[in-house]
Amino acid sequence: MGRKLAQRLNLCFIDLDKYIEERNFRTIPTIFAEEGEEGFRLCEKKALEEIADFENLVVATGGGAPCFFENMELMNRTGATIYIAPPTEILVERLLKSKNERPLIKGKSREELTRFIDENLQKRAPFYEKASLIIRDKRNLEVDDVLRLLEKQ
Repeated sequence: MGRKLAQRLNLCFIDLDKYIEERNFRTIPTIFAEEGEEGFRLCEKKALEEIADFENLVVATGGGAPCFFENMELMNRTGATIYIAPPTEILVERLLKSKNERPLIKGKSREELTRFIDENLQKRAPFYEKASLIIRDKRNLEVDDVLRLLEKQ
């Protein structure tokens, strides 16, 4: 969604996880294996601080990024934040496709993944709710839907 949104708005796009991998010369799973989640979250914070001064940019973060080291406050100070909140079932389907690339969900069954997502959404909600714009996605929104909602803001 972020890449498509950036294209439609003629803005640059950064996938935060890809940016972290490029800056650290390691994959996210390797960072997790070598430094644990805390080490990864520190890399994530540093990356957000680096790109905070960039302009005309859409950044796609992972689900945990807003929840550590006051990252959400940093993102809100330096730009508009959008939280697109799909139902758990949509997240499960999306994450099942890439679960082996994601250290926190690697090896989880569909049921375990569903439980993990529900638990994390509940824990992370206070951070997500700080977004400038919250879009409750009931049906897998398209870019045009998001653009219409942005125009209303």
